[in-house]
Amino acid sequence: MAPPEPTGPLMHSNCHLLKRSLTDARRRTLALVGDLNDAQFEVPELKHVNPFLWELGHVAFFFDVFVLGELEGSPPLIERAAERFESFTVEHAKRWELDFPGRAGILDYMARVEEQVLRLLEREPLSDQACYVLQLANLHEDMHGEAFTYMRQALGYGPPSVHGGETGGGVPHASGPWPGDVEIPGGRFLLGSDPQRGFSFDNERAAFELEIAPFAIARAPVTNAEFAAFVGAGGYRERAHWSSAGWAWRQVESVEQPVYWQPAGKGWSFVAFGEAQELSPHQPMQHVSYWEAEAYCRWAGRRLPSEAEWELAATGKTKGSKPLYPWGDDLPKAHHAHLDARSIGCADVAAYAGGDSPFGCRQMLGNVWEWTSSDFHPYPGFQIDRPYREYSAPWFGDHKVLRGGAWATRSRLIRSAYRNFFRPERRDIFSGLRTCAL
Repeated sequence: MAPPEPTGPLMHSNCHLLKRSLTDARRRTLALVGDLNDAQFEVPELKHVNPFLWELGHVAFFFDVFVLGELEGSPPLIERAAERFESFTVEHAKRWELDFPGRAGILDYMARVEEQVLRLLEREPLSDQACYVLQLANLHEDMHGEAFTYMRQALGYGPPSVHGGETGGGVPHASGPWPGDVEIPGGRFLLGSDPQRGFSFDNERAAFELEIAPFAIARAPVTNAEFAAFVGAGGYRERAHWSSAGWAWRQVESVEQPVYWQPAGKGWSFVAFGEAQELSPHQPMQHVSYWEAEAYCRWAGRRLPSEAEWELAATGKTKGSKPLYPWGDDLPKAHHAHLDARSIGCADVAAYAGGDSPFGCRQMLGNVWEWTSSDFHPYPGFQIDRPYREYSAPWFGDHKVLRGGAWATRSRLIRSAYRNFFRPERRDIFSGLRTCAL
């Protein structure tokens, strides 16, 4: 079967492309959990994991309420929808106490919602608001697809049986490290997204100019070998490397080493989807919290980039319109970046030379999310978008910004201006780091 046509961030009002993108996302969601048995669906109550049935119901609820309800004015297709599946109002711990209709019932709810959404797409032309809402729901499902993937990792389940994506292809053969810095001249820079160039989230707008001083940034993310040197040097035990908040987190959580790392002889193994394997030295460090990334930088005599520095290094533009991606405006292809779970897990940091930024930074998109030093705050001129008013605003101030996407991120979601955001203690996500010279 031929893969769906790439749709990228600019899906406009083409119902055919929207339908392909929506059905592709739903196939991916179902494949991410379809191999799990009923016992595996009974997820224990963990801090950063949701019950699988709740997660699936929430994905359907988003389309049910924020697409069908917003555009059609129709009531939810399941009883007490908001009481069960509204993420902003249903507290995390409560999600284990809800009366779900069971696996078959949730799958039926998903199917009925999808049927109604696809029927809506038969009405061309779509309004601008309808296009925006449909794309929002589509990309929201993609985000939860990545969440299902790192939830499987946290639970020690086997790797998901998904691969490839809308762009297809495999991992380039380049391997090994990619050391060194590139010099970024700095200057006036337009941070954020232009809504005229395709879909963007409210926290990416309004784009604004700021002055960035010259800086030097690593050509590649920090590798496992580089992070292992920090661990071996006693980095987790030396208070001087940690901020006050980071050290407090380390003590409360009794963190002594990276999550999913286990001693193996004189080195380390990495537990990937429940199976210990040799730690690959030249793959990027992943599953690292902001506090660990910050401590590593202090030990190494480096620092994390701000999100403005990161975006400038990715786009290479201090004047005029920015490209959507480090390589230009072409949609992501297999030689550009490790996205769409084309293979399970990270590639070496030397891979994907075809995605280099104009300054020579590699893997600015794909492989691992990269922590920045920036707190998640609104840009000047920020306006909350309907219908999902809780997407960004409630999280300003206590989250940190990550950039770039990971190997499990969908290529239609990620762009150089895309802002991800998590609390600094999160290390279950596919997060790594890239450093700057002091």
